[in-house]
Amino acid sequence: MKQFKKILGVVFIMAIFGTLLSLAAMAAGADPTGASYATSTGKETLSDVATAASRAQYSANFVWVMITGFMVFFFQCGFAMVETGFCRGKNAAHTITMNFMVFLVGAVGYFLVGFAIQFGGSGGAAGLGTGGSVLNGMLSIPGLGGILGYKGFFLQSGGTYDAGIYALFFFEMVFMDTTCTIPTGAMAERVKYSAVVVSSFFVSMIYYPLFGNWMWGGGWMSTLGKYFGLGHGAVDFAGSSVVHAMGGMMALAGAIVIGPRIGKFKKDGTARAFPGHHVPMAIIGTIILFFCWFSFNAGSTLNASDFRLAIVATNTMIAGAIGGLVAMFYMWIRYGKPDPSMTANGALAGLVAITAPCAFVNGIFAFIIGAVAGILVCLSVSFVENKLKIDDPVGAISVHGVNGMWGILSLGLFADGTYGDGYNGVSGGVSGLIYGNVGQFAAQLIDIGVLIVFGFGVAFLWFKLLDKIMGLRVSAQVELEGLDLDEMGAYGYPDFQILKSSELDYMTPDDAEVKQIASVKS
Repeated sequence: MKQFKKILGVVFIMAIFGTLLSLAAMAAGADPTGASYATSTGKETLSDVATAASRAQYSANFVWVMITGFMVFFFQCGFAMVETGFCRGKNAAHTITMNFMVFLVGAVGYFLVGFAIQFGGSGGAAGLGTGGSVLNGMLSIPGLGGILGYKGFFLQSGGTYDAGIYALFFFEMVFMDTTCTIPTGAMAERVKYSAVVVSSFFVSMIYYPLFGNWMWGGGWMSTLGKYFGLGHGAVDFAGSSVVHAMGGMMALAGAIVIGPRIGKFKKDGTARAFPGHHVPMAIIGTIILFFCWFSFNAGSTLNASDFRLAIVATNTMIAGAIGGLVAMFYMWIRYGKPDPSMTANGALAGLVAITAPCAFVNGIFAFIIGAVAGILVCLSVSFVENKLKIDDPVGAISVHGVNGMWGILSLGLFADGTYGDGYNGVSGGVSGLIYGNVGQFAAQLIDIGVLIVFGFGVAFLWFKLLDKIMGLRVSAQVELEGLDLDEMGAYGYPDFQILKSSELDYMTPDDAEVKQIASVKS
């Protein structure tokens, strides 16, 4: 019996081996290299070849735009971790949920109204097909230019049910949402969740789309070159002004209207430091943002065959790296320690600054732009807190507002003319002041002026109105206890006891008065 079992086992193994050999022989007719997939049959016409080539180009563009858009969406994770880590543990659930919620609100608001206002008269993106030609509804002021679009509401009006338009919407929506997110950091630890919900609708439907139309949607700032001879008009390749500075202006306005956190300033005017509860979380968030920034900037080519994307991505890396390094050494030399939060903010400042000029400068200028940004953010954070007496828990005003403007200005200074032929309808490459183009520098200054007048002015009026109607700020009791349970109904860390261990958790006789608390609406 044992011998029979051995013979049966050998036969079974040989049968399996034979089956595998047979399957291998059968597979010989396949093509493991894939070389035959594109082999000509010899029957193709010239039209067939042209169609195949065109399809391949558009396919590459669509894949490029969609994948980079997916990665830009991951910005939400980076911002959520940075802001939450730099805030106190008793507000963790509130802060991180705000950063998720603004995406939900922003996506809906931009779908309903925002996209049409921003891109309804833009003509679409050439690399995403001809369907964008239906985006031809622009309300204009004679002698000035376009001010808002009016096709594409609900991604439906005006015949906008088109793959290329949907791809453009997806990519631009995740950009807009960054602007929604930035103000949450400046108002963290004392802002009502409901106020952020309403405010995010305002940003996604009106505030961002209007400015975005003027710069990227064919509006009047983009045509300053065509109609007034100012270079290529105001230029912002990936959003130093459209995305970051607009968010920074809103952060500034919100922080002013809502007032400082209780205990932030003493009666003598000196500021107290509020340590973040989770520095590792904030650093990981910064690394995520840095990684996603390559798609943020390089994806803005909207074209996979634009080889400039390699220069864009490399400039982005250089500026972010030197920005963080300069900020680290500045803090180390001045205060004796390499402050982790300012190292992170220095890197983010460099990334914000290079976002506008990344396609128009070389590596040396990217290095300079990032280095200046690293210094600027350190000086600005101190100035905003100690001179202006504005409480910005995560440095959003300095990182995004100040360095967004620096990015716009640096493009007007350093653009070298090697790229941008035809940009905004003007022939020749985009060049800056040091290459003799005064007009481009002037256009960039106009951009900065509009950021201050419109970006800050409208945001300030909006927050004043919102504060009057529903209130921006939680009560003093809720702020001191922490916003998690009262505002969100859940603790960020239910299994941990959040200790009240310092004067920052109580009102003290030494605290400066926070006038905004007196008008808090419950």
